[in-house]
Amino acid sequence: MLGSIPDLLRLVAVPVFGWAAYRDVKTRRIPNQIWGPLALFAAGLLVWDAYTVLNTAGGRLFFLRVAISLGFVLPLSYAFWRIGGFGGADAKAFMLIAVLFPVYPTYLLSSPSVALPLEPTTLGVFSLTILSNTVLAGVVYPIGVAASNVARGEFDLAMFIGKPVAVGEITDEYGRLLESPDGFTRRGLDLDALRMYLQYRGLTLAEVLADPERYRDPASLPTDPNPPGDGSLATDGGEPVTVPDDTDGTAGTADPWGAQQFLDDIDHSAYGATPTQLQEGLDVLVEEEEVWVSPGIPFIVPMFAGLVVSLTYGDVLFAIMQAVGLA
Repeated sequence: MLGSIPDLLRLVAVPVFGWAAYRDVKTRRIPNQIWGPLALFAAGLLVWDAYTVLNTAGGRLFFLRVAISLGFVLPLSYAFWRIGGFGGADAKAFMLIAVLFPVYPTYLLSSPSVALPLEPTTLGVFSLTILSNTVLAGVVYPIGVAASNVARGEFDLAMFIGKPVAVGEITDEYGRLLESPDGFTRRGLDLDALRMYLQYRGLTLAEVLADPERYRDPASLPTDPNPPGDGSLATDGGEPVTVPDDTDGTAGTADPWGAQQFLDDIDHSAYGATPTQLQEGLDVLVEEEEVWVSPGIPFIVPMFAGLVVSLTYGDVLFAIMQAVGLA
């Protein structure tokens, strides 16, 4: 494979994005330390390209495309993070894409007549191609989830966005409950918040399920709780904390499960969980044997798929629009 040296060096970042996507699926955590070096790497390659084309005929078009990438895609990523559409790592990843791939790279294969990406666009802003391919890859996800549920004979309102999980295994999952005491909901309890709550109390979910009335009483909250942690699967649940023996659940109506007290006591948000979400989530878990969970899909996963497709095939949406005569 042949290409300019900066374009070839850009390929070094591809497996890093792949590792970040894998890590996000497994742990929902991406170390912040990877973004700084990648940002410096991307900026260095952009300066290299700019210096190379500065006095060439295509220089003005190059700088226009870079201006669109940095002036549109980069702030768009930041805006989506601000309104909650992206996580912090997702926003950083796509901001990096805007700097790393502002214009189309070119990779010549063994035959000079074949070059990747196969399907470029007229505009030539590569970060926009990656963005559109990412959106298309994200659309495929719910279709795959539904097909998987149908294959298992699972039919429910949540079948396009979730999967059934045994309650006893719920703390080994990432995602959000899709159930409340009233039925299906898109705003159920975040499972990271559930793990934070259990660690704070020094309890396992099995202990809560074995004696729900005792732990529903806010008087059973520990006077010296554990730090709640960040809710990741890497936490050990915290040290066991002594729970008063004289709780009987009769005081639980004021603050069931001590949800409000827990959220007031910790010094940071539990992933936006409200007392009602925590209370209703625990109520569901003690009543059901199996619940629907939305594992979600970290944005960086379809972004990585979109990046790979963009580097090889090119712009899928542009090709579709050409096929139907819209481009």
